[in-house]
Amino acid sequence: MSYLFTSESVSEGHPDKIADQISDALLDNFLAFDPESKVACETLVTTGQVVLAGEVKSHTYVDLQQIARETINSIGYTQGAYRFSGDSCGVISLIHEQSPEILQGVDRESKEEQGAGDQGMMFGYATRESDNYMPVALDIAHRILQELAMLRRESKEMTYLRPDAKAQVTLEYSDENVPQRIDTIVVSTQHDPFDESDEVMLQQIEADIRGILIPRVVAGLPERIQKLFDSEITYHINPTGKFVIGGPHGDTGLTGRKIIVDTYGGKGAHGGGAFSGKDPSKVDRSAAYAARHAAKNLVAAGVADEILVQVSYAIGVAEPTSVNVNTYGTSRVPMTDGAIGEKVIELFDMRPAAIERRLKLRNPMYLETAAYGHMGREPRVVEKVFESPYNGRVEKKVELFTWEKLDRVAEVKKAFNL
Repeated sequence: MSYLFTSESVSEGHPDKIADQISDALLDNFLAFDPESKVACETLVTTGQVVLAGEVKSHTYVDLQQIARETINSIGYTQGAYRFSGDSCGVISLIHEQSPEILQGVDRESKEEQGAGDQGMMFGYATRESDNYMPVALDIAHRILQELAMLRRESKEMTYLRPDAKAQVTLEYSDENVPQRIDTIVVSTQHDPFDESDEVMLQQIEADIRGILIPRVVAGLPERIQKLFDSEITYHINPTGKFVIGGPHGDTGLTGRKIIVDTYGGKGAHGGGAFSGKDPSKVDRSAAYAARHAAKNLVAAGVADEILVQVSYAIGVAEPTSVNVNTYGTSRVPMTDGAIGEKVIELFDMRPAAIERRLKLRNPMYLETAAYGHMGREPRVVEKVFESPYNGRVEKKVELFTWEKLDRVAEVKKAFNL
């Protein structure tokens, strides 16, 4: 019997995602001027206010308030009517220096022996069901909101759109775990007030979502994913009615409150640690990226159709306390999952310093991760410019989403005789 599975995403204008983007913008600026910065920045956003908190150890100084304001404006919160604007909100900083007791467990004379920044377990997941080795429901949910943001910024067709939005996709699977069709799509988007009645307003928004947004999303998908869209999809568009009050005025936002959106949409597993605002000595972030890198290359090499990689650490200890692999019975090699895990340990050095080096994580590459998922994105190189009244101007060529590169496939195939 077939079954349903659902994933959701949220837009860059969602309150929690605003907080994530501010935290990662601060991190990028610290790393741009001091790559060895230790950063753990948390952000809270609410009506007219931003609160920054956390711990930083760095040889540089950045204008926290200005970075927060620029980030908010870039998302689209630029109008007083939103009751939250980068130009007028208050910004309170409660950031202080990192605890020396934590630092002594991380820093070592030899960089290679750098200890993990905390204990915990992290997961990386990959599946063959999409071209980017991500769960299809989450991938489509992300694409819906990315396209909606593009319409908000560039289109003259849906001029009423405001920054806050959410999407949810329910996918029907066969007994063999193969996607069959999309069962339900939910889209809730913030909007300007309409002069017409609520009924006319909702009819207009639904017509535009179904007639403008969804066709644009479908057109950008591979043909095999396009086939999942049929005439029987159930749509729920702004199901509560009006959505004028949104963003931080409608709901307080916090860094790290959308960790399932950030990863695999409920597929695989999650260790519980958030990513945004954390430098790569925090294995919550770096080891999750490394585990995704390993899982994706293993699936792409043909080791299995679906793989979950777990890695765990003790604070201050370089070597992982465990590495575990689960292929969900989809292995294509004559080996147990335990034996595959042993090969993963040989192929992928999971010590924190090795992860930082391999994935180039000491670069200011994080703001781009803070909305629409950290996984499944396209690796690319960009030019970034950072300016500071205290440190001058820095131009950097930065490689983004390095953990998404399929750069170990040949090595994996050789190791598994594929």
